[in-house]
Amino acid sequence: MKVTATLLFLVATVTFAQTTPATRVADDAKVIDRVAEASRKDLPQDLLKRIVNEDIEALRVKRADGTYQYALYDKMEAGRVTNSFSVDPGKKETVLELRGPFAYRLVLSAPSRRMLVTRNKHVYVDRAEIEYIPLNDSSKKYQTSRIGAWIEPGTSKNIELNEIARQATVRVFTHADEGGYGNLDLTLIQAKIFDDSTSPYADAVASEKAILTALDHNDVASVRAMAQRIVASLQPNVAAQVAAIPARPPAGTVEVTAPKADDQLYGELQSIEDLLTGSDSERRQGLDRLHQLVRRLRTSSR
Repeated sequence: MKVTATLLFLVATVTFAQTTPATRVADDAKVIDRVAEASRKDLPQDLLKRIVNEDIEALRVKRADGTYQYALYDKMEAGRVTNSFSVDPGKKETVLELRGPFAYRLVLSAPSRRMLVTRNKHVYVDRAEIEYIPLNDSSKKYQTSRIGAWIEPGTSKNIELNEIARQATVRVFTHADEGGYGNLDLTLIQAKIFDDSTSPYADAVASEKAILTALDHNDVASVRAMAQRIVASLQPNVAAQVAAIPARPPAGTVEVTAPKADDQLYGELQSIEDLLTGSDSERRQGLDRLHQLVRRLRTSSR
């Protein structure tokens, strides 16, 4: 409780000084480092994860339309929006509707059973009409997919959207067999976010992800090393900036403490390891950073 209260106080204090995403994230990293240092097997993991995830979001620089300046969506599953519908055999046609953000695939599936023991009935699907707003475009687009088939219990049908939709509304035109109600599930598969390896904040984002991994293992040393690395990467020229200020009577003393070289190397390796266990894009980024690290070490040893 004492550590959590301290963390909340420090976060509230640094909020007043926030001017840019980098400033905010660097200040949060200092808080995380201090809390990890003060913890005694009572690290507030949930709260720290919330801060880290918010900081990753800030470093991606979100636009007003929900896309990011330094992150892209790709056709790999990140989440699902699902709803189940009962199709009335008494109606000539039943229109099922589902909405969801950042979708790239529609899945029509008929569960094997409607309840615990009642076997489901098949459902006839005539067509699916999809109204969507694509990424990086404000104009609506339309797509119609003709199915013209019965969806049998225990089977499914995939419909690929023409492109990733920032927002999609799906309408599926169906009717049921006269034998009784049929259940049909509609699912929109949501695209995954990949961080841009050319972002000026790429190193900080990778370190934030490494903190999430370290928190899962209650690895305080790695949390601190990564937090210090974030501060160093987002505020790398503090000493140079102070030296460039015109001479004036000193008002006080400012002490800047850099992380130890061993901690930085460990943090870099931890970050690379995290990337190498991720997606194809993240693995490529991890290999690139590994090559860069080897070159730096080779140069410094000469």
